[in-house]
Amino acid sequence: MNIKEFKSGVWKKQYQYESFSPSMINHGWVWNDPQINTLLEEATQALAELNAFSLIVPNVDLFIRMHIVKEASTSSRIEGTQTKIDEALMEKEYIPPEKRDDWQEVHNYITAMNFAMESLNEMPLSNRMLRKTHYHVMQGVRGEHKPPGEFRTSQNWIGGTNLKDAVFIPPHDSEIQDLMSDLEKFWHNDEIAVPHLIRIAISHYQFETIHPFSDGNGRVGRLLITLYLVNKGLLSKPSLYLSDYLEKNKGAYYDALTVVRASNDLGHWIKFFLTAIVKTSDKGKLTFQEIMSIRNEVEGKILTLNRKAEKGKLLLELLYSKPLIQVNDVAKHLSITKRPANELVKDFEHLGILQEITGFKRNKMFAFTKYLNLFVD
Repeated sequence: MNIKEFKSGVWKKQYQYESFSPSMINHGWVWNDPQINTLLEEATQALAELNAFSLIVPNVDLFIRMHIVKEASTSSRIEGTQTKIDEALMEKEYIPPEKRDDWQEVHNYITAMNFAMESLNEMPLSNRMLRKTHYHVMQGVRGEHKPPGEFRTSQNWIGGTNLKDAVFIPPHDSEIQDLMSDLEKFWHNDEIAVPHLIRIAISHYQFETIHPFSDGNGRVGRLLITLYLVNKGLLSKPSLYLSDYLEKNKGAYYDALTVVRASNDLGHWIKFFLTAIVKTSDKGKLTFQEIMSIRNEVEGKILTLNRKAEKGKLLLELLYSKPLIQVNDVAKHLSITKRPANELVKDFEHLGILQEITGFKRNKMFAFTKYLNLFVD
């Protein structure tokens, strides 16, 4: 099908409202828009260059946790949570009670991402995996009463307070199974020649339009992007935090999805999506370059600790995945008592690697500020 001939779907009369029934997407796609071709080439190259960093950076898994935390905090923020990345790195006990639900939602996303990434080692991307991922997203948070891990069996809506004033009403729940089955087949259809970045662009639009879960669709739909790219080998690690771009351009993001449903303009959405891939990949490459620069700088400083240098290297490894720490964290991670842990933290302060950020006499918190700032908005 030519993208210009795409009909996004039809409105179907239900009891006292109309729901939108999207067209199936599991078929070939072609286009005549040279701008899509150019953006597709740029996005493919930018993503490949980003992935190259995850292959050449030594011990890259030390840094991937921060990429996941970044993606989790920004994807959740699109849905209205207020947890910033520095708060997401703290233990729950240090979060004000009124913000703990938001904190939990971010950590659920991290758990869901880790679960899904491990699952990809055993099975391809599937609806079964998405349902299990959704289960982890929704555990113990607002909306958990809406069956986590199951496709919805009732009508939901987007915007407004009810079906009467909703901005958009997704398909009736009776259509979910067939629509999601068609979507899964599209991911793995080897009989059609559709580039992966075009497939996941269309897939994300389709998933958000179907809105298959009672809650948590935005988070799972954005997580789907990373899972697809890893499953198809375009990324070796979840190093692309696309939600950062989508959150900063939230109005344009929602508008681009809406334009497809309202005007059948799938090409506009695809171009928005490919631009997001280019911009986010370029930012990710710069982040990796800065990580390597900081790493060379601080490892040189640690060598000046002489006999403490080995312990210093172990502490540095902790800081790459947890750049906000307390002395107890150091003691536990290095299997040492509190006194030498405190001394090592002081050494890191003197070297300018750590800064105390609370001003407290007790329960002090130390930040690897220069590294943390790479991920903070």
